[in-house]
Amino acid sequence: METKRISLVSKQYTLPFILVTSLFFLWGFAHAILDVLNKHFQEVLNITKTHSAFIQVTMYMGYFIMAIPAGLFINRFGYRKGVVFGLLLYGLGAFLFIPGQYFVSFNAFLFALFVIGCGLTFLETAANPYVTELGAKETAASRLNFAQSFNGLGCICAPILTGLLLFSDDSQPTGNVALPYACMGVVVLLVAIVFMRVKLPEIEHQTEVDSQGHRVGLWSHKLFIFGLIALFAYEVSEISINSFFINYVVEQGWMNARRASLILSFGGLSLFMAGRFIGSWIMQRISAERMLLYCSIGTVLTTTLILCDLGIISLIALLCGYAFEAIMFPTIFALSLRGLGSHTKRASSFLMMSPVGGVVGPLLMGYVADITSSMVMSFIVPWIAYAVVLMYACRIVFGKVRS
Repeated sequence: METKRISLVSKQYTLPFILVTSLFFLWGFAHAILDVLNKHFQEVLNITKTHSAFIQVTMYMGYFIMAIPAGLFINRFGYRKGVVFGLLLYGLGAFLFIPGQYFVSFNAFLFALFVIGCGLTFLETAANPYVTELGAKETAASRLNFAQSFNGLGCICAPILTGLLLFSDDSQPTGNVALPYACMGVVVLLVAIVFMRVKLPEIEHQTEVDSQGHRVGLWSHKLFIFGLIALFAYEVSEISINSFFINYVVEQGWMNARRASLILSFGGLSLFMAGRFIGSWIMQRISAERMLLYCSIGTVLTTTLILCDLGIISLIALLCGYAFEAIMFPTIFALSLRGLGSHTKRASSFLMMSPVGGVVGPLLMGYVADITSSMVMSFIVPWIAYAVVLMYACRIVFGKVRS
């Protein structure tokens, strides 16, 4: 086991790292609030699980559509302006929930979520690769995991606040769905003002050439291609499980929707955040590749226990799965960008198309749940996706795939 410890962040980048890390909380909150809205709209609008999955579909389609334009924008104008533009779109989408609430229109809510998704695409396309560059290459995955831990903190806060606002003790939907979004919009615009007034150092990348002096293309990097596939598979798993967590525990008869939203926060998402903090610490001592391998084995095993429908054991496995999956996105992201040089910003935009898994996963999981009348059987969808991540981890650890 490697025991050498390298500094997580270079001293000259400490302030930029703190500022950019604050963004991770904001988009973690935006993602996690969807998991409560999913159940809320099923009850308020009397729609099916498949139909309610369009909440995730619409928001994550924003990632797929806007990822490449975001990469082009950031390539031309830099990381800071990419962050500011993303925050403005995020704030606009949040405020669009006010007319959506007034007209009680599901389509209006979906449009607002699409705008938020476009804003988050700019934020993540800028922030994720920027964090990997603020220190030694050896600690890039550890550094991104640490920053992403604050994404987990946002994920914890969202279900608590929105669950208490939108559900009563008897699981009946109540409250104004525009309220949490309006508050979020105010916070996001204030953060945008801060980023307008500060300067972030731009990271310059050298153009990569081969032994003959010819420029090396992005798609010649096998590790990047494998990472793109694995990241998509991870998004299928994570987003589909989050989307139907409340449905699963309620239909199993363990608790009502209000309590389930609290368990999602204090149980699953707390473990998720802890997993990232602990994973960041461990990866300063062992390789990120091996950490990914161990955690992917853990997710496959925990999802298998859920499919076996073992009662309380399955619930424990579901919660433990959050700890195992925690390091996957930042680790795969960092490994995929390793050695890409001047391709980094462009590669980041392609990687940020991977949340389209949030379109595919919930739709498939909702469809399986509807046709089988069983939330348990629907977990076959994340099981298959986690198996893909496991194959990727095995390949980079044992197959010696090089960038």
